[in-house]
This record gives sequence, structure tokens and C-alpha cells, in this order.
Amino acid sequence: MKRNIVIATVAAAALIGGGTVAAYAAAGDDDGAATQRQSSVRIADDRDDSAEDAAEDRADDRDDKRDDDSVEVRSDAAGAKVTAADAIAAALKHTPGTAVGADLDDDGSRAWKVSVVKGDGTEHDVRVSANDGKVLGAHRDDDDDDDAREDLAALKGADVDAREAAVAAAAKGTVTDVDLDDDGPAAWSVETTKGEWKVDLKTGKVTQDLDD
Repeated sequence: MKRNIVIATVAAAALIGGGTVAAYAAAGDDDGAATQRQSSVRIADDRDDSAEDAAEDRADDRDDKRDDDSVEVRSDAAGAKVTAADAIAAALKHTPGTAVGADLDDDGSRAWKVSVVKGDGTEHDVRVSANDGKVLGAHRDDDDDDDAREDLAALKGADVDAREAAVAAAAKGTVTDVDLDDDGPAAWSVETTKGEWKVDLKTGKVTQDLDD
């Protein structure tokens, strides 16, 4: 009888001990899983931070490039003897049509590129010297014929042409770019050394472009 009691006691102790060990093992597994989850979260956070840093670096690089381009264009504009309005007039004399844009090249060539759309809807790029106003050459731009026809449609009924827009915006600084903005109510979009401006197609009123 005593031997049975001793055996039962030992068995109970073994069960209790085993349960304790199992409990410790379970707790250990929970701690390990929690640690693994925390490590995964830290890794994910590090990846997110790295992605954000990379995106910020790319944005900074783009801003720096735009700033460099702006400085270069302002420098070219300061040395240009021929205005945007004069370049547009020279281009139209060489290639009759409707001027839909003009920009001062920033490649050091000191030349204006004037986009002219002929009556048949074909677009031609005319290069005009920024030094003496002479036409340096012209070629058809086959890639932009669809856009050219859209520009002509947007300008239908307009009272202010590209040259007049350049003249109007010149009061806001030296003009470096003239373009037709048909995103929304059509208007001339003009860049000068002092900012970006909208010129109304009907009235010629110049207002600051706040979209950028």
C-alpha cells in the first residue's frame, strides 16, 4: 500500500514537473515568436526609411537639375539680342503658318526654336539665331502633327497670337519660352526670367501661373 502511494506521488511530481517544463517551453516559443515579429517590423521599417530616403534623393536631384537649367536659360536670355517676339516674326516670315511655341535652346547654341503649324496641319521647327535673328534652318516635325492640329483647333477664334503673347509677357521679365497650354481653358503659357505667366487668348491679360 505504501509503495503504491509513493509511486503515485512520484508520478504526480513527474506530471507537475513536465507541465512546468512544457509551460516554460511554450513561453519560450512565444518569446521567440515575439522577437521574430519585432525583428520583422524593424526590417520593414528600415526598408520603408530606405525607400523614402531614395525618393527624397531623386526629388532633390530633379530640383537641382531644374535649378541648373533655369540658371543656364537665364544666362542665355541675358546674352540674347533677339527677343522671343522677334524670333517668332522671323520664323513666320521664313515658314508661313501659325506659331504655337518658341523656346530658347539651353544647349549653348544661342538659338530660338519656333514651332510653326502650316495650314495643312503639319508642324515645322524653325531655328532662329538669338544673336542676329537669321533663320538657321527648318525641318518638319512628323511626330507632332496630331498635336499641331489640336493646337490649331484650340487657337480658333483667338485674338492674341504667340508673338503678341511674348510681347505682353515681356513686361514680367525676359521671355525664354512661349507655349500653348490647352489643359483647361486654352491660354498662352510664357516663362520669363522672373517666373511663369498665363496670357489670355482673347484679351492678352497677363496673370501669374500659380499651378507650378
